[in-house]
Amino acid sequence: MIKGITVTRRIRSEAAFDRLAGFLAALGFEPGKSWDDSVSKGLPFLAPIGNLEIVHAAPDAARDFGAAYEAAEDYLTGQPARAAHDHIYIEVTSLDSVRQAAEAWLAAHPGDEANPLTAVTETHWKSRLFHATPIPGFTLTFWEWADPVKGKPVAIEGDLSAAGMRFAIVVARWNAVITDRLLQGALDALHRSGAARPDITIVRVPGAWEIPSAARKLAESASIDAVITLGVLLRGETAHYEAIYNEVSRGIGQSQQETGIPHAFGVLTCETLEQALDRAGVKAGNKGFEAAIAAIEMVSIHRKIPALKAEAAR
Repeated sequence: MIKGITVTRRIRSEAAFDRLAGFLAALGFEPGKSWDDSVSKGLPFLAPIGNLEIVHAAPDAARDFGAAYEAAEDYLTGQPARAAHDHIYIEVTSLDSVRQAAEAWLAAHPGDEANPLTAVTETHWKSRLFHATPIPGFTLTFWEWADPVKGKPVAIEGDLSAAGMRFAIVVARWNAVITDRLLQGALDALHRSGAARPDITIVRVPGAWEIPSAARKLAESASIDAVITLGVLLRGETAHYEAIYNEVSRGIGQSQQETGIPHAFGVLTCETLEQALDRAGVKAGNKGFEAAIAAIEMVSIHRKIPALKAEAAR
């Protein structure tokens, strides 16, 4: 029955209202539907998730409500108690980035507050936080969990062990000065990750155009776990460069979708030979190595998903 939570704060001056609205907008809050009439004006800011939290201090922590309230605040922040109107906690996913944005905005819009921004501190409840006071008497506490997956389901990720996996590498002979480097990178990744030499099949095809056909045939053989496709297309050498690239990428993608076998895409599309050399191990890493690593991870994920389904069915 509960649909949402709205927290309102009355701002005493229009200048302070505009300043606070600018500060919140700079930090990425989504503005809601505003109003402006003869009585008041308002601008709601929306967040994807809202929480209503109440805190009770231990009976021996204080003798009256006021002291108990301050004790509870100490529990939340691990810092000296703050005023009652400071209790606005905003959970974020990148605390340091939020603080940088807040610091930049406050530097560009100096106000009356002597110390509008505190340093990021650790709390005893395994979180990090800082306080921002864009206008006097209005403090916001931004925080994030120290554990990034707290409260969230743990993601299924592939392992980078290729032991017991079978791979096929389809590599184009055209521009062999590039594709041989890509092949060397892919083999290096597989062997480093534990793949046995008998479990790696290398198929050489004339050019990039022929890669999808060979990849599809290998994927349908049911004797491999993943296909690694390696080739290069240079715009300066091929007048119908875009037509070939579109068909090659479409064919590889279609083969993966229809056979269910992971296909790692290592077909370079470059303007010049120099760019291709850079991406084949000279300056920008080796895309053959990266494609092989992606193939290993996808095989691992494909093996984990059925086990997860079986566990959920119990």
